[in-house]
Amino acid sequence: MTVELEIPAGVTPATSLEFHPVPWPHGPAQQFAAGRGAAAAALAAAGSADLTVPRDPDGRPRFPRGFAGSISHTDRLAVAVVVPGADAVGVDIEDAAISPRMTEFVLSERERHTLLPPAGEYTPRELFAAKEAAFKAMNGTGTLGDFLFWRIELTRSDGALTASYRGEPVSVWIRSQEDLSFAVAIRP
Repeated sequence: MTVELEIPAGVTPATSLEFHPVPWPHGPAQQFAAGRGAAAAALAAAGSADLTVPRDPDGRPRFPRGFAGSISHTDRLAVAVVVPGADAVGVDIEDAAISPRMTEFVLSERERHTLLPPAGEYTPRELFAAKEAAFKAMNGTGTLGDFLFWRIELTRSDGALTASYRGEPVSVWIRSQEDLSFAVAIRP
């Protein structure tokens, strides 16, 4: 898989993005290691002296203080994003097609009618990634309690995509190529 994704337009210039391939046999151990490798590289690019990202008891990655970050992976690719000084960051990559049934489950009727063609410009895979990234950014601070990512509402206004839950908004940016969608959400 050739990856040509870059930080989406509009994201703060301080954002560091790193991709690492997941080595064969592409299992959970290889995905974990590739994700941590991508995180270490993103932290280094962001200027952090601490390049380790241990796992919290709940399984989430714990980035060094002052360097909000997030990790995502597919079977073959891991990505990490770090934004120094941000409150929380979420990233998601998706390479699978999102079925019509899953689209109906994950997206509200309003989202399907306003964000998907013909009225909107996004694909189901892009919106799925946007909700996952937003969930990580919103859940990263622990202030919203337990919730499920599909409860997040996506809206588009003035060319920007915003995710919200319980009145808390987070900006989301999406980039895609033919076989991969990538979303970043940042709580400044």
